[in-house]
Amino acid sequence: MTTTRNRRKERTGVVVSDVQDKTIVVRVERRTTHPLYGKTMTRTKKYHVHDERNEAGVGDTVRIAETRPISKLKHWRLDEILERAR
Repeated sequence: MTTTRNRRKERTGVVVSDVQDKTIVVRVERRTTHPLYGKTMTRTKKYHVHDERNEAGVGDTVRIAETRPISKLKHWRLDEILERAR
């Protein structure tokens, strides 16, 4: 029997804003096909992410993980910074 309790969703994206204290906004892109025409499209979504130590900056590529609700908009936390912006 496998439990899904600790299997949190993870996403990889780019930080687009770090103005708020302990919060970053991450843009996550996913590629999908159009249901009728079959063309590949890029869809984006922005997540508000909890960054406890304010270590991520704009342009950084980060991995985020789902967590309990921290505020009205924040349900994700910063897992690790994969690549720093140049």
